[in-house]
Amino acid sequence: EKGYHGTPSGIDNTAATFGGLLRFQRTEGAPIFDKKTLVSPIRIVYASTGITASTTEVVGDVRSKKEADEAWFADLIGKYTKLCEEGQKAVEEGDMDKLGKLMNLNHEYLQELTVSCKELDDLVVAARAAGAVGAKMSGTGRGGLMIALTPTEEIQNEVASALEKLAPQVWKTTFA
Repeated sequence: EKGYHGTPSGIDNTAATFGGLLRFQRTEGAPIFDKKTLVSPIRIVYASTGITASTTEVVGDVRSKKEADEAWFADLIGKYTKLCEEGQKAVEEGDMDKLGKLMNLNHEYLQELTVSCKELDDLVVAARAAGAVGAKMSGTGRGGLMIALTPTEEIQNEVASALEKLAPQVWKTTFA
């Protein structure tokens, strides 16, 4: 993973090993992960742009933005920290509307970081228009995947159908 990503987080192999929904935090020492128990199902739709971006390049660009404006980056990290805390609480309480709003805000932050792209933004807009309560890019960015949160199975199917008109690959899954 290090050879491909350059600076891997460790989340991919952790999620593959333990499955389900995890809270993950990389630290200077061993990473922290906490498997979550859900109070209600979380229905999601993933869509691919069909574009593959270099994780090493994207991470390097973000690092350059940080070095160019440390105060801006520190402010953004503060916003992310608050968003993550609120998101964890929304998951624990089963508040999918709140979680969706936080996903939308997270996508705005990712746009500010310049890691989104037109193709991802188009998928996010289409998912929201089809009924997703939240949608954001996922992964490296500048291509790759988008994830949408859907409150019911019917809306999950509607969002998937809308995204299939735009994306080369669409998947549905439910965490319960």
